[in-house]
Amino acid sequence: MKQHHRLPATLLSLLLAALNPAHTTASPAPAANPVQVQVQTVTVQTITVTAAPNIPSTAPQFTNTALFTSAVLNSTNFYRREHNASAVSWNDTLASYASSYLSSMGSLSPDSGSECDFAHSGGPYGENLAIGCGDVTGCVGLWGDEREEYDFDNPGFSEETGHFTQLVWKDTTAVGCGRRLCGERAWYLVCEYWPRGNVIGEFGEEVGRNVDGDEADAPGDNGMWSWAPISRPAGWSLYVTVVLIILAL
Repeated sequence: MKQHHRLPATLLSLLLAALNPAHTTASPAPAANPVQVQVQTVTVQTITVTAAPNIPSTAPQFTNTALFTSAVLNSTNFYRREHNASAVSWNDTLASYASSYLSSMGSLSPDSGSECDFAHSGGPYGENLAIGCGDVTGCVGLWGDEREEYDFDNPGFSEETGHFTQLVWKDTTAVGCGRRLCGERAWYLVCEYWPRGNVIGEFGEEVGRNVDGDEADAPGDNGMWSWAPISRPAGWSLYVTVVLIILAL
């Protein structure tokens, strides 16, 4: 198995909630039944903060809409192909939802000093979040590289791999994302998925093994320090956990 080159140590944790490619605006993703979502699903969301002090505010994959969309689809479908899942297409309804959530946090001015709200939206879709990546490909790569920790012989949900399983969930057909520059802290990426993944009891069918039998070089291999608060759904205890993953150079 190929090894990805990263910083000697990566600090990773997950934010949990209850729960080029085609571009299409047809068939907007419908809202899920809230009751069914609460009973059947666990949706994983990520916040990732890089150790690098300066993140380029003019990063092309974030500032150019066409490049942004292509980067999301290319990197997402890279992992989906690797795990025998069909390609997802872009959905403007999902993208608008993600963008609206980011806009609701207050002023969008990088000089405003406002802080982004590093918390899940609580919406009806599957959702992954990341912050601090140098580009979109790197953010999606952080989610996809969780596959190295996933136990395909014992499929199921875990805190360390929930972003990956949503990313390659076979039943998911559409993705839409938003981005925001959070003051001087970095770019914040929010991606919404439909149908949502991480449905308890369906991991064995929905999360496929790597079709090549090996972990190919991922498009977003840019190791970094990261942290995140963790929240559980209603009825579960709220707690914070930190996982230290040591990766060989």
